[in-house]
Amino acid sequence: MKIHIVGASCSGVTSLGEYLSETLNVPYFDTDEFYWEKSDPPFTIRRDPAERNNMIQQEFSQHKSWILGGSVIKWELDVTFDLIVFLWLPQDIRIARLKARELEKYGDIIYTDTERNKQFNEFIDWASGYDDNTARGRTLQAHQQWLAASPFPVLELKGDLSITERAAKVTEKLHAIQQEMSLK
Repeated sequence: MKIHIVGASCSGVTSLGEYLSETLNVPYFDTDEFYWEKSDPPFTIRRDPAERNNMIQQEFSQHKSWILGGSVIKWELDVTFDLIVFLWLPQDIRIARLKARELEKYGDIIYTDTERNKQFNEFIDWASGYDDNTARGRTLQAHQQWLAASPFPVLELKGDLSITERAAKVTEKLHAIQQEMSLK
């Protein structure tokens, strides 16, 4: 089973991915671990795309089943998914969660350090442009176009559902896909 979970920042991708990973006993991989090099401050140095793609392919080759969280819409990976799960939350909920997450993760430095505050505000501005398609790269429109062109089954989960509600819908969809495959 190869599941890809995608959505805007703070739509619940990582939370659902980690929950499913634990529930289904399969590894969870986050695209940020491949896209960004380790740095201080974090998320400031992009990894070379060829190196990034090689790293992720190596990880996938070691596992029969896995869950990948985060967008790979322009990564040119040679990979198949059994299911793509698209998460969408209203922007006001998402941005409030994003601000709370950043404060919890990094502390007051995102407000007190000039450079970190600039990085924080740029990130919030970028994430705020997801739904109106003004963000660079990952936008709702880009995701919708990518999903529409996908040859893989897609499950769209919209709204502020709990992790258990989302996981139940994913499990139900996986079961339906397995049933369909057994009939072929």
